[in-house]
Amino acid sequence: MLDSRIKQWIWTANWTELRDAQERAIPLILNGTDDVIIAATTASGKTEAAFFPILTRLGAPSPQEPLAIYLSPLKALINDQWRRLDELTEKMEIEVTPWHGDIGQQRKERFLKEPKGCLLITPESLEALLCRRGHGLAGLLSALAYIVVDELHAFIGTERGKQLQSLMHRIETALGRPVMRIGLSATLGDMNGAAAFLRPDRSRKVSIVDSKSDGHNLKVLIRGYLQSTAGPDTTSVDGVRSSIAADLFKVLRGTSNLVFPNARSEVEYYADSLRNSCEQMGIPNEFWPHHGNLSKEVREDAEEALKKADRPATAICTSTLELGIDIGPVKSVVQVGPPPSVTSLRQRLGRSGRRKGEPMILRGYCIEEESDSPGISELLRENLLTTAAMVRLLADGWYEPIRANKLHASTLVQQILSTISQYGGMNTAKLWNVHCGKGPFSAVTSDQFASLLRELGKREIIFQDSTGLILLAPYGERITEHYSFYAAFASEEEYSIVNGNQTLGSMPITRPLSVDSYLIFAGRRWQVVSVTAEDKVVQVKPAAGGTVPKFNDTMGADTHDRVREEIRNILQSNFPVPFLDIGGQELLTGARANYKHMELDRKWILQNGSEVQIVPWCGDIIKDTLTLMLQVRGKRTVFDGGLSIPVKDASVESVHEILQEIADEPTMDPKQLASKVPNKTFEKWDGLLPDELLCASFASAKLDVEGVQNLLKLRLRSE
Repeated sequence: MLDSRIKQWIWTANWTELRDAQERAIPLILNGTDDVIIAATTASGKTEAAFFPILTRLGAPSPQEPLAIYLSPLKALINDQWRRLDELTEKMEIEVTPWHGDIGQQRKERFLKEPKGCLLITPESLEALLCRRGHGLAGLLSALAYIVVDELHAFIGTERGKQLQSLMHRIETALGRPVMRIGLSATLGDMNGAAAFLRPDRSRKVSIVDSKSDGHNLKVLIRGYLQSTAGPDTTSVDGVRSSIAADLFKVLRGTSNLVFPNARSEVEYYADSLRNSCEQMGIPNEFWPHHGNLSKEVREDAEEALKKADRPATAICTSTLELGIDIGPVKSVVQVGPPPSVTSLRQRLGRSGRRKGEPMILRGYCIEEESDSPGISELLRENLLTTAAMVRLLADGWYEPIRANKLHASTLVQQILSTISQYGGMNTAKLWNVHCGKGPFSAVTSDQFASLLRELGKREIIFQDSTGLILLAPYGERITEHYSFYAAFASEEEYSIVNGNQTLGSMPITRPLSVDSYLIFAGRRWQVVSVTAEDKVVQVKPAAGGTVPKFNDTMGADTHDRVREEIRNILQSNFPVPFLDIGGQELLTGARANYKHMELDRKWILQNGSEVQIVPWCGDIIKDTLTLMLQVRGKRTVFDGGLSIPVKDASVESVHEILQEIADEPTMDPKQLASKVPNKTFEKWDGLLPDELLCASFASAKLDVEGVQNLLKLRLRSE
């Protein structure tokens, strides 16, 4: 079924068979009647499963050469796929055009003059293309046959994901026909939800190729550490981190690995510490930092080190190496602190055990705090138990389901302005139809849409002329012409960190930074030479001292209900958790004893002095919603990231009575509850939304009133 040149390439590459995902996906894509999702483990040949049939179609004789668009969340992935396809596409004489900020304008202009072959692009660059090409889009993409979305799971439920859905729909609207969509992912737990994301209007069937069989064993070791707020050096914050760094050096040295701390500042700490250990031993460095604030050159140093098979290399990284950048196989994956989610843990683990017969190896390091007045999360060792619960759920094949009902009204603002810019103007009915009537924002009502247009008009971003056409006002034109407009998400204003002529990367300056002060960046220590506020540049030079910068980030996600249920399951049972080390076992034993002592097997509302602790055993969204509902009823409580909800100046009886009222009353409108939240603007364009739509958007993403009532009925009934 494949082009003879592809078959020749397969033969030359000494493949003896196709992978399962390839066998199943190739006929579906060649048939062309359905959209396709290919879900398979890392290094299972998903790219070839999609591109072998696409290139077969592109390489066939045709009056107009078909075009394929490959959408990636990362520029680095585009560069990878470009190199990966280069040999095959050159043999088949198919043009491949990578398109992002680092690609020269000449190559882009060549594509615009003769759009054919494969266009590899990010959503932001595609947004810019649609904005700037306007009415010429239908001609430019007239031969478009395929849209391939790589790392599909990375888009689902995000602002970029909503933008991506809108871009695909706008392209099909301009062409007046559907285009085959192909999604690729290594981690998808909810296949129906993924299909609904890829084709929201369900106008075409989505066929799913779910190839889960990888034949790998999983080896896990989680180490537990107790960190005292007033203990000797070995149990202080720095003492525990030093112990972890020492163990990492001992077990990882001489092999290639990925280490995932939960913040960029932690990446810098461990990269610096491990590099210093190499220098003290007089051996070549084996440890490299990798995160989004580092320059492309610094990140590529880490990637190239990992690709070299002749020397060991370990990257201390964020989710930048969680996605499918080709770095070759690694021996193990290290997680410092609880993983952001089970889905994320599975994606990271897919990097190890890629050679036949090798196991996947996960090493975990969990730090628990011990203070004079510990809270429930400390007593129950939440960090350790969260990690253990996620490992157990991973082994059972469970991943977080997709929360598909988010409005993302912030992204609707961007898409309205982008569409007006694309066409030079549009009447209200067409604008509504493109985005809400038949588009991905179908949950937005006509009244909400009209209210949004009025708000944008009131702010002099758009205006309506005498013919009824919606146009960009001068302020709106300035917004759409700025380079930052094309991203659906907000980013912090940052300073460039420069050593001589080399830009090391960028970082937000969250504390005063003066000449001669020290910092750690790109895994090295620097002294500040100068700070230029106008240009936002910090000049540095190598130094012996340094402190870890603060990036204001914690790479977490909303913990799901199922994870908290599994934590409770571990605590109230006596079954062994064999992948914990001695320190972890001791922490687990203590947590189980505390669970029994607090009688949490039969109680979920506890009196602690003048404070009441509610332990609902639910995920963060339901927990935060319940906290807000208590605040609305006059209770003094705070949003706490732990296992419990503290209620100040209360009794068990009074709290119990209020919880019963919440469970029994008619379901409150989530928008009404959201109106009580003072800080609802958390997406890029939220500040431009009318209040009612802002409340609806916030409620869709952050609140679950029905979930609260169902939980309370269950807990109250179980009493």
